[in-house]
Amino acid sequence: MSSMSASPAQYQPLAARVRPSSLQDYIGQEHILASGKPLRQALEKKQLHSMIFWGPPGVGKTTLARLFADQVDANFIALSAVLSGVKEIRAAIEQAQKDRVYHRKTILFVDEVHRFNKSQQDAFLPYVEDGTLIFIGATTENPSFELNNALLSRARVYVLKSLDAAAIEKIITNALERDTELKQRGISLDADSLPLLAAMADGDARRALNLLEIAADLANSNGQSVIDENILQALAQQGFRRFDKAGDVFHDQISALHKAVRGSSPDAALYWYARMLDGGCDPLYIARRVVRMASEDVGNADPRALQMALNAWEVQERLGSPEGELSIAQAIVYMAAAAKSNAVYNAFNAVKADVAQFQSQEVPLHIRNAPTSLMKEIGYGKDYQYAHHFENAFVPGESYLPEELKDKIYYQPVDRGLEIRIAEKLKQLRSLNESSSFQRWPKG
Repeated sequence: MSSMSASPAQYQPLAARVRPSSLQDYIGQEHILASGKPLRQALEKKQLHSMIFWGPPGVGKTTLARLFADQVDANFIALSAVLSGVKEIRAAIEQAQKDRVYHRKTILFVDEVHRFNKSQQDAFLPYVEDGTLIFIGATTENPSFELNNALLSRARVYVLKSLDAAAIEKIITNALERDTELKQRGISLDADSLPLLAAMADGDARRALNLLEIAADLANSNGQSVIDENILQALAQQGFRRFDKAGDVFHDQISALHKAVRGSSPDAALYWYARMLDGGCDPLYIARRVVRMASEDVGNADPRALQMALNAWEVQERLGSPEGELSIAQAIVYMAAAAKSNAVYNAFNAVKADVAQFQSQEVPLHIRNAPTSLMKEIGYGKDYQYAHHFENAFVPGESYLPEELKDKIYYQPVDRGLEIRIAEKLKQLRSLNESSSFQRWPKG
C-alpha cells in the first residue's frame, strides 16, 4: 500500500493514502477474486473484459478498477457520472483513441454509472465493441433496472459484497501499521476498541478509514495518541448505518421486512424494522407498508390485523416517535404471528386480469337500479329478489355476475384462521345454489 505523508497543500484522506497498490494487498471480495475464480484468472492472464461492479459504497469498486489498470499496464481514465457530461465523455474517448495508436489499452472507469442517461450510456457502445476501450462501471443500484440492456449485454456484472467485520478490522490494522502520517503521530488503537470501530463502519472500508482518521484527530486534540472507547463513543453520536431512501438498500430492507412478516418470523420482522428506523426511514412510510401487508398477506384469515395496522399508523401521526414506532412494532409482530391468507389478494388480481382481458360485460338487468318509469318498462330491476326477504338473507340460485361469468369463482379462502369458517359458509351457500329449483342463469 502507498503510505506517503502529505503537506496540508497536498492533503489526501487516509482512504486515498492507504489504497492498495497490488491485488495481494486488496482485502475482501474473495467470492470473485480468490485463486481459480474466473475474474482472478482473467486478471492474471491480462485478459480483461468490460464489466460492471455492483455493490454498496466503500467495498472496493474503484480500487479494484485501478488495480486492473495497473495489472495490464493500461491507461486509466476515471469519470464520475455525477460530475461528467458529454464533453468529458468525448475527451475520454479521444484519449483512448490516441492511446490505441500506440498499442496501449485504455480502461474507462465510470463511477455511479447509473446516473448517466440512456444516450450517455449508449455513447460508449461503439468504442467498447471495436476495442478502443475497456469499460468498467461502478454502481450501487441494481444494473437490471438502471443500465441499458445494450450496455449490460457487452459487460459482465460482478456483485461486490459488504465487507465483514474481520475484513474491516484488517483494513484498520493495516492502516495503522503502514500509514506514515498516523505512525508519525504515534496513533494506536486500544485492542478493545478495534471491534467497536469495525462495527461502526457497517461494512464500508472507506467509512472505517474516515472514522479512524477522525478518531485520530480527536485523540490528538485530547493530548493522547491512543484511540479508546471514549473517543469512539464521541464518534458514535452520529448515525453510521447505510440507508438510501432512493436506492437498493432501501428496497432490500422493506422487502426483507415484508417477507419476514409473510414468513411468520416476528423476530426477523422486528430486526428489519429497527434497521430501517436506524437508517433514518420515515416511520409513516413503514406504517403505510404495514397496512399493505395486512391486506396482502394476512387478509381475512385475521381481519383484526388491518385494524391494528391502521391504529398504529394513527398513533404515529398523532404522537410521533417513540410512541408511534412502538405501536407499529406491535402491529408488525401481530401480523407476523397471525394466520396468513393471500386469497383476497389473488382474487382481486384475477378479477382485474379478467376485466382487462375480456370485453366489457353489461350489468344484468335484474340488478340494475330503476329510478324512472322508463327504466322499469325496459326491464331494469325486473325479477330482482331482495335478499333480506329470504332465510339467512340469501337467495338460492341467484347470481350477481354477468351471465358470461356465471361460473367464475375468484375468491378461494385458505384453510387457516377465520377463512376456515368463511370457506365453510361459502361452501354451504354454493350447495344451496346447486340444489335450488330457481336458477338465474341456465346451467351448462
